[in-house]
Amino acid sequence: MGELLRAEGVGKSYTLRGSRVDVLRDVGLVVRGGEVTALVGHSGSGKTTLLHILGLLTAPDRGRVFVEGADTCGLGDGALADLRRSRLGFVFQSYNLLPQHSALRNVLLPYLGRRADGEARARTLLERVGLGERAAHLPSELSGGEQQRVALARALVNDPPVVLADEPTGNLDEASEQVLLGLFRELADEGRAVVLVTHNPAVSDAADVVHRLDEGALVTEGSAA
Repeated sequence: MGELLRAEGVGKSYTLRGSRVDVLRDVGLVVRGGEVTALVGHSGSGKTTLLHILGLLTAPDRGRVFVEGADTCGLGDGALADLRRSRLGFVFQSYNLLPQHSALRNVLLPYLGRRADGEARARTLLERVGLGERAAHLPSELSGGEQQRVALARALVNDPPVVLADEPTGNLDEASEQVLLGLFRELADEGRAVVLVTHNPAVSDAADVVHRLDEGALVTEGSAA
């Protein structure tokens, strides 16, 4: 399917104790709809930084990021936020659910349309991830796997073409992991692009494309899983 994300010559550096540390060095990759893409590498290889740059959460020091063919270089904070809300869905390892709100309310919060429409969509998404009967529960009343599925439903509430997930199975047992991987596969089969950062071989084995990073450089470009 078509290209949904592209990075060209992306670099990112930080200063640590007066010395420059290159976190990413001249990274280029393409993410297409209909594919699950895994970003793998040892701790500190730049995987999460790259995911954040692809998701417009962090600006690169060098290079460009394109979303559905549009160059995001030079966009202001407001325009970047609009793109994130409407075109990109995020799933974080720590779930990032608001503890005082129900599962339904957590899914609904980012919705961009009318509240009544959003509530109906949030309920539909919770049904899809197998949590329709848990809509009124607080995060503290849900297991880790259930919280991660609520987070996935929230990521989908604005129907984004791209879903990005940072170590989404890191806190899950094997059964919950398999449920989540099945949902990611369904999303790709619908034509979405799914990008996963992972240390877990079971996750990378389930991907269509694997990009391996080492010391900030892409050392395996788009190999089949």
